[in-house]
Amino acid sequence: MISPGGIGFDISCGMRTVLTNLTYNEVKPKIKELVDTLFQRVPCGVGSEGFLKINKQQFKTIVEEGAHWCVKEGYGWKEDLERTELNGKADFADSSKVSDRAIVRGFNQIGTLGSGNHYLEIQHIKPENIKDEKLAKKWGLFSDQIVITFHCGSRGYGHQCATDYLQKFLNVMEPKYGIKILDRELACAPFNSNEGQDYYKAMGTGINMSFANRQVILHRIREVFSKIFNKDAENLGMHMLGDISHNKASLEKHKVDGKIKELLVHRKGSTASHPSGREEIPEKYREDGSYIIVGGSMSTGSYILVGDKKAEQTFCSTMHGSGRTMSRTKAKKMFRGEQLQKDMLKQGIYVKSVSWSGLAEEAGQSYKDLELVVDSVEKSGISRRVSLLSPIGNLKG
Repeated sequence: MISPGGIGFDISCGMRTVLTNLTYNEVKPKIKELVDTLFQRVPCGVGSEGFLKINKQQFKTIVEEGAHWCVKEGYGWKEDLERTELNGKADFADSSKVSDRAIVRGFNQIGTLGSGNHYLEIQHIKPENIKDEKLAKKWGLFSDQIVITFHCGSRGYGHQCATDYLQKFLNVMEPKYGIKILDRELACAPFNSNEGQDYYKAMGTGINMSFANRQVILHRIREVFSKIFNKDAENLGMHMLGDISHNKASLEKHKVDGKIKELLVHRKGSTASHPSGREEIPEKYREDGSYIIVGGSMSTGSYILVGDKKAEQTFCSTMHGSGRTMSRTKAKKMFRGEQLQKDMLKQGIYVKSVSWSGLAEEAGQSYKDLELVVDSVEKSGISRRVSLLSPIGNLKG
């Protein structure tokens, strides 16, 4: 079976972490300038449009080529592809399986963060927060380093693709395939049916849209840091650590009842956590296990984890974030964006947001304790800590 609801409406919503060779003392005096400039160069908020001016036909090419199109056009480095899931391209994508409405919603949104819990964060690796010294060093992480992590997906395009096929599946599910469900949000179709294959190929375009979106944002980040520090991005060591999504389905081989089977693993709000050696891991990381980028909150930052050996018990899946403890509506009633910004500044975190209400929704107190949630997957042997990335600057949609 394949189900849009089990994959997520923001198809391939994911995380990307970028390294630098800068340290805290070099960046802290420039943090306001960095955040303010990034806020100008990386559009945030509902309906935001990117600087990339393309037509709808070009967009169809992009959603079939993913980050490869971006690198070919000068919006990235070849090595970026090697550090991205699927090498930056879902090669099964087919734009002919996507509605005109989805194209209209997506073609001007490449290079944008969006709203809600999407963010771009400048982070500091405190000496005490490196938990695996050997692996951190191998992956390019070091004490007192500044890195950048951001979280976004396929925007309105992915949402429309999922919406279109949810409706198509509802129309054929019971009369054609005899499938009954308790929740219409989990509408599905047999994977090898015409409808199932059409959605799989449409989902592939959503994955490629998200790869392109994050690739262009990375290009803008490199431009901003290069301008403010008056050095080339290469000289600033702005290499990708990795890019991984938490809203997609993957064809993978897993052991079930003692036999190896090919399965379509749906990961809505969960991240792949492959132990070392599995072919799904980008080659650069295959010896160690897959890199995992976990979002916390504006107050706590993010974690870099690595896939551990017991992850095969969860079909190689782990957490993608700390998760909320309260609704956005409740958070807006409890917190004021203006006060929150002041309080965070006192903590050494400079935050810029499109709206005060949007900032209030994302108050750190409305999220679970990141350490407790990471502790649960580490003790389970699913994935383990490499390093905590603490925020010093944040852009919110």
